[in-house]
Amino acid sequence: MKSDIEAIAARFAGSLGAFSLDVAFKAPMRGITAIFGPSGCGKTTVLRCMAGLSRMAGRLRVGEEVWQDDGTGVFRKPYERSVGYVFQEASLFPHLSVRKNLEYGAGRAGRSRPASVLRFDDVVELLGIAGLLERWPAALSGGERQRVAVGRALLSQPRLLLMDEPLSGLDHGAKEEILPYFEALHETLSIPILYVSHDLREVARLADTMVVLSAGKQVCDGPIQEILERLDLSPWDGDFETGVVLHARVAAQDREFRMTRLDHQGQLISIPAADLKLGEEVRLRIRSRDVALATAKPQGTSVRNILSGKITEIVEDPETAFAEVLVDIGGGRLRARITRDASAELGLAKGKPVYALIKSISFDRPTSSSRWP
Repeated sequence: MKSDIEAIAARFAGSLGAFSLDVAFKAPMRGITAIFGPSGCGKTTVLRCMAGLSRMAGRLRVGEEVWQDDGTGVFRKPYERSVGYVFQEASLFPHLSVRKNLEYGAGRAGRSRPASVLRFDDVVELLGIAGLLERWPAALSGGERQRVAVGRALLSQPRLLLMDEPLSGLDHGAKEEILPYFEALHETLSIPILYVSHDLREVARLADTMVVLSAGKQVCDGPIQEILERLDLSPWDGDFETGVVLHARVAAQDREFRMTRLDHQGQLISIPAADLKLGEEVRLRIRSRDVALATAKPQGTSVRNILSGKITEIVEDPETAFAEVLVDIGGGRLRARITRDASAELGLAKGKPVYALIKSISFDRPTSSSRWP
């Protein structure tokens, strides 16, 4: 984390009815920080406290500006905070066209603006909503409504963009439609984004830092790659979705077999063809359930990705059949979820050389890494 004036520092503690919250974290002043955890853990409460919509004891500094400090009696009202807020529901004005909804956002721009002002045409292009400007909210799909809601929030020229599970009401197809636009926000905007989600797939795809909550308490925070590699934390999205993030570079495009070849610190990773440029850096999400281990390099297998590495950590759960294994493959680490039976038979232990096997078809859509600081 950079110096304090280049960070968001938040600390809130207190109760709202029967619910108690106790969190303290820092987030960079650029990029996406995910506030992650199961339903009811306090994610939305944190965002509401940051926006000034809920009052709880604590302190909030956004860069050099103090928005709340109970020790000195500072508490900026919601309208005094330069915040753009995107809710779970788009909440567009039904009696206004898309253009008028966006213009309403622009009309709310306060005096405290980021270094570079976001122009109407730029926001429209960024979110791909030029063809929607004369339509009415009722005629939009769920994904279109959320893109317009993001645009309206951005045109208020916020210092901080808060997004509260903006994809929770969308089906898989709609999410896949809108996620590339959200990815573009990271590359284009110079303002920080706090993104609430309980979906680990969204977080791994969008965020570069992460704050994990459970029952109103802060479990951990830090760079997403480090958090996802921690075996001491219970799975937050079920064992089905635990995994890590790897960075690689596009080495070749195999036109004949429709495959993209990636280089990860000298080891080759093959994935189904992706629209990426040679030399481009990408971020890959690899689930632990998709990684198998072998103590000798397999021969005659359909698995395309066989990566050499060394075990750095094993955590076994005696209450289940499973073990989590962390494997250093040079410049990155993989998680493998295997049975304890297999671990015992292979004699797996810290420091043991192994081969990690990953089917090419198991990779999520790769994401360009050029937007990560």
